[in-house]
Amino acid sequence: MSTIDLVYFNAGGGHLASAQALSGVLQAQGSHWQVRLVNLFEVLDPQQRFRKLTGSAPEDWYNRRLARGWTLGMAQELKLLQGLIRLAHPKLTRQLQQHWLRTEPDIVVSLIPNFNRALHESLDSALPGRPYVTVLTDLADLPPHFWIEPGQAQHFICGTPRAVEQARAQGHAEDRIHATSGMIIRPDFYRPKMADRASERVRHGLDPQRETGIVMFGGHGSKAMLGIARRLAEQQLILVCGHNRALARQLRAEQAAAPRLVVEFSRDIPYYMQLADYFIGKPGPGSLSEAVQQGLPVIVVDNAWTMPQERYNADWVREQGVGVVHNSLRTLADAVQQLTARLDDYRANVSRIDNQALFEIPPLLSQILERSRVVEGLLKAHCASQRHHPVNLEHQS
Repeated sequence: MSTIDLVYFNAGGGHLASAQALSGVLQAQGSHWQVRLVNLFEVLDPQQRFRKLTGSAPEDWYNRRLARGWTLGMAQELKLLQGLIRLAHPKLTRQLQQHWLRTEPDIVVSLIPNFNRALHESLDSALPGRPYVTVLTDLADLPPHFWIEPGQAQHFICGTPRAVEQARAQGHAEDRIHATSGMIIRPDFYRPKMADRASERVRHGLDPQRETGIVMFGGHGSKAMLGIARRLAEQQLILVCGHNRALARQLRAEQAAAPRLVVEFSRDIPYYMQLADYFIGKPGPGSLSEAVQQGLPVIVVDNAWTMPQERYNADWVREQGVGVVHNSLRTLADAVQQLTARLDDYRANVSRIDNQALFEIPPLLSQILERSRVVEGLLKAHCASQRHHPVNLEHQS
């Protein structure tokens, strides 16, 4: 049995969701994997000193900002964060070395950005030859030093041609760059569509004949949803607020000319997506991929408040022809009109995308691990041969 560590943190929720989805499919595909989920912040701060000092986990601050929509200026803050990580690199590497020596994984898979230099260097120094893989959970890298680090002898799993090209541009070997057909999404997004959508809409107080949008801004919602609900008062909407109960209460109190369904945290997002005809939200890689998998054209925002690592995603929407990109709440009603006027065309483009990344990655990881073991075996055989047949320097002279 091979031990595989999936490294995540809980900032934004997408990294943990990807780790859990990948863990589930790895375990379902056979008993040869022992899967361990590794929270990076728990490794670096096992005594939870940060929480004791500040009253919250490191990722809580980030998640609260997302819920409030405070994303302006994040590009500059990212540079500051990366600078602090570089300053702390020696300490981070030492801590991670001790972790790898104690736990001895056979392969390490990172599903997080920013820390891949420390993760790779610590593994390589503690357990030389153990394969290290970065699975990009964004549609593209945000260089430098975000997902793809130059000069590291590691593997990359990329969900778009853009990410593949970025890995090549950083000088990584072709046999260490692995393309998949999209992003990791949970297995339940692959289940069959509901048989009677009209009845399910009626059950929730929705008009089965009206075109319906689903509005989502991640697992913590966003106050931007209030503005969306007000500007689209004539549209039938499903508003998914996640853990943000206060936002759900505010949305339920809003007056609207069309039926509304306000949903708090639910693990059955595929069900609610199947009730809808189109998606409205931020251009997050997970929510975009989930919507497209459910056959939904998308409307996304791209402006100064868009997080820097998600800005390419709006370009991807345009390139694939799967929806409409707008830059302000002021233009949202026009965007809905533009999309619904050509809904069949957008649906046709969406239907051409066949994302099977969740099922493509496990065999890639098996191949990477097997290859590393073959190389390790050859090196051991070479070293043994050198010991048994030492060079006779006197004879050569």
